[in-house]
Amino acid sequence: MLREINKNDSAVFREFLDSRSAVISTDVLVTVSGIIEDIRKGGDAAAKEKTKQFDGIEIDDFKVSEAELDEAEAKCDPAFKEAMRLAAENIRSFHKAQLRNSYLQQKEYGIYLGQRVLPLASCGIYVPGGRAQYPSSVLMNAIPASVAGVKRIVMVTPPNKEGTIHPNIAFAARLAGITEIYKIGGAQAIAALAYGTETIPAVDKITGPGNIYVAAAKKLVYGKVDVDMIAGPSEILVAADEGADPVFVAADLLSQAEHDPMASAVLLTTSRSLLEQVNAELKKQSDVLPKREIVRQSLEKYGTAIVCDTIEECIQFSNDIAPEHLELMVSDPMKYLNLVQNAGSVFLGYWTCESIGDYFGGTNHVLPTSGTARFSSALGVDAFVKTSSFLHYTEEAVNAYGKHIITMAQEEDLEGHANAARVRLK
Repeated sequence: MLREINKNDSAVFREFLDSRSAVISTDVLVTVSGIIEDIRKGGDAAAKEKTKQFDGIEIDDFKVSEAELDEAEAKCDPAFKEAMRLAAENIRSFHKAQLRNSYLQQKEYGIYLGQRVLPLASCGIYVPGGRAQYPSSVLMNAIPASVAGVKRIVMVTPPNKEGTIHPNIAFAARLAGITEIYKIGGAQAIAALAYGTETIPAVDKITGPGNIYVAAAKKLVYGKVDVDMIAGPSEILVAADEGADPVFVAADLLSQAEHDPMASAVLLTTSRSLLEQVNAELKKQSDVLPKREIVRQSLEKYGTAIVCDTIEECIQFSNDIAPEHLELMVSDPMKYLNLVQNAGSVFLGYWTCESIGDYFGGTNHVLPTSGTARFSSALGVDAFVKTSSFLHYTEEAVNAYGKHIITMAQEEDLEGHANAARVRLK
């Protein structure tokens, strides 16, 4: 059942928004800080000790060999491999359109200036392992990096109890063109990517999802390296009109509720009848899901509904929430798209379930959570490039504009700056 909030009760609505903030406890940060310091000082030896401590595995060599990849790929289901190839094509096509060009401006007196768009030299992709396996995350992180022109793309993933990586993850890495793969997970993997060890050279940026310890490690190493985001629990918001199918709506809400007891599923609708039918469907559909206990906890704490007068009003509430996933389950979704200001990714119409974007459609599934869509973006090519500006002034240009530069520098009481221009004047 979704807890209904009255649209006029701003205090309850604000409480709901505040409850979704992704806060990492001090205890976790202290623990992870210790792990990072151990890896920074102890390198491979410390990383092996942490892998034995947390994963119960003794690792002789973190590097995954070509022979291991061959053996793993041979175990993959052919149908899965075909689906992944098609998904990779869609993801690559979408992200190629994001490429930005460098530019040059030419002005009077021989002045020219511009900006270069440069790929990062290296990045590290964290891929969860253990009982979970998310090969789709490999594609979503590695393909934009590859399209951006990153030369060294590294993948880290925890080893399983046999000391190997999951076959599906191995295949995804090969499909994405990753050739440097290490069997290491948790905060120790993030530390290794940030500071480097004897085996694992450091990278410039770290991306990819993980548990609370991985998130804490990314938070703590930021500044030494860049990170994509500190992701919170998964979220979905469905804005639905009276024409929406309650079976579809319930299924889509459950698709995110099954991720985590902290995941939030929100329905904004113009139809009270639809809300009642969706609640009935949630009970019916969740009862047969393997992760129904996780679903129950998620819906009990964060499952929420608001009945609005119009779809425009639904979108106003959605913009306040700034959801990770927003489904506009309405008859004419493009009519409303420009009203959406804050959302990680938007899914249009009755048939576009969020899982299409998670796996196959081409848009990225690494998205801002916990309201951060107000100021941040989905992972994409821009995450793997940097810009560098350049500027050229001739003698004539300095003589023409030097007095203005001197005036501005003196107003800021920086006489050295002023003098650098003054000595060039004729």
